[in-house]
Amino acid sequence: MEEKRAARKNIREEFIVRIIYNEHATWQGEITWVEKQEKQYFRSALELLKLIDRAVEESQLADSRQMQQA
Repeated sequence: MEEKRAARKNIREEFIVRIIYNEHATWQGEITWVEKQEKQYFRSALELLKLIDRAVEESQLADSRQMQQA
């Protein structure tokens, strides 16, 4: 259990966020996940947060799989 907690604490992801427009009281732009060099466009600040959340979750799952194989 402690190993899982430690793994979660050490997850660190880097993103580059580029705000292109600010319309309808929210942001539109693109986000790049640095480690994977994946770029996606977003249409709202909420969508931006969901993209980040999904990427961090994906990274946690990958780390969890690596720990189980080791």
